[in-house]
Amino acid sequence: MTTNWHEDGSTILLPPKAAVTASAWRHHHILDLDDFTQDEIELILHITGSMKEVLARPIKKVPALRGKTIMTLFYENSTRTRLSFELAAKSLSADISNLTASTSSIVKGESLIDTLLTLESLGADVVIIRHPQSGAPNLAAQHIKGSVINAGDGWHAHPTQALLDMYTMRAHKGVIKDLKVTIIGDTKHSRVSRSNIWGLTTMGAVVTVCSPPTLLPVGFNQPGAYFPKVRIEPDIHKAIEGADVVMVLRLQLERMQTGLLPSMREYIQLYQLNEERLKIAKPDALVMHPGPMNEGLEISTGVAHGSQSVINEQVTNGVAVRMALLYLLAGGKKA
Repeated sequence: MTTNWHEDGSTILLPPKAAVTASAWRHHHILDLDDFTQDEIELILHITGSMKEVLARPIKKVPALRGKTIMTLFYENSTRTRLSFELAAKSLSADISNLTASTSSIVKGESLIDTLLTLESLGADVVIIRHPQSGAPNLAAQHIKGSVINAGDGWHAHPTQALLDMYTMRAHKGVIKDLKVTIIGDTKHSRVSRSNIWGLTTMGAVVTVCSPPTLLPVGFNQPGAYFPKVRIEPDIHKAIEGADVVMVLRLQLERMQTGLLPSMREYIQLYQLNEERLKIAKPDALVMHPGPMNEGLEISTGVAHGSQSVINEQVTNGVAVRMALLYLLAGGKKA
């Protein structure tokens, strides 16, 4: 199995340990990170590094997935995720087609399963799906032979975002184990926070969640809860103190209309990450955000574009991570 390419498209082998691990790759789908081992996440991050090398070349393309067909099926609007998957597929020389719900037979009442079967009939090797309903990608995985990648489903999961976040952390910090990572914001409705909690705890990070009580998942961190144990700290100053990474979640403005928050002014006062609060974290702490940002609400403009922000780098790394996943699912078993 290979993960790096010369300029002429010929390959070089992975180091022996990584090659052995890669040969045992067992995932046919990427639905969430709750069933990934530490070695499997390490493999993805390792291959992502090779993909970053490809993207740094003058010609950002290799023939790894030539002849493979990738299809995206997005029931929700997306900029970063959709474009990065498209660029990832093209960089691996795959054929990619994009289907948007609003411009397809879905608006005429076609079911998710019927749409998936149509994509399979058209030769899809991998279907990348974003859907407002939690569990939709899991349902898709039960009905088609090709691989399914979850590009975000409801409040449930966003595994590729979590993987690019972890890659970005490790690129700066060298390791993930024992990093103090604080996640601030609406964890109840955040698929990004859920996948990050699974991935980060699997990799040995120490995770703190800072949210208003009304924006914590029901039963979160209680005995018998599905999620791994994390620290919950409603006081933002205590939550940020000594953090290596501060990850801010987008506050979905529609939550204001459901009575879960009294006012935006109060949220800013209690939970916004600003310059003064960031000083409580470690001096070299990273600032992260999955985007899109509400600057001036959950994060100040100065912090969002400050020297500690790696938010734009997260977007860049998203292409390499998704290249690694497409390669593992659609082409990795071809030496």
